[in-house]
Amino acid sequence: MPSYEICYLNQDGSLFAKFSTICDDQVKAKVMAHAMKLEGAKQIEVWDGRSLIYSRPSDAAGRRVSGP
Repeated sequence: MPSYEICYLNQDGSLFAKFSTICDDQVKAKVMAHAMKLEGAKQIEVWDGRSLIYSRPSDAAGRRVSGP
């Protein structure tokens, strides 16, 4: 099963909280991100490795992190 990293961001884009989870697919990872949303978090990002697969509000969807 794939592993996903779920990040919650502050209004300024800084990290509020994050956790890793194993889900059957991307849809279930997105559902998990919303189900576990912390009060005060302003944005949700779901990452599959170095690929951003989901972002709400969706201003950065599809971005990739460069590097090794």
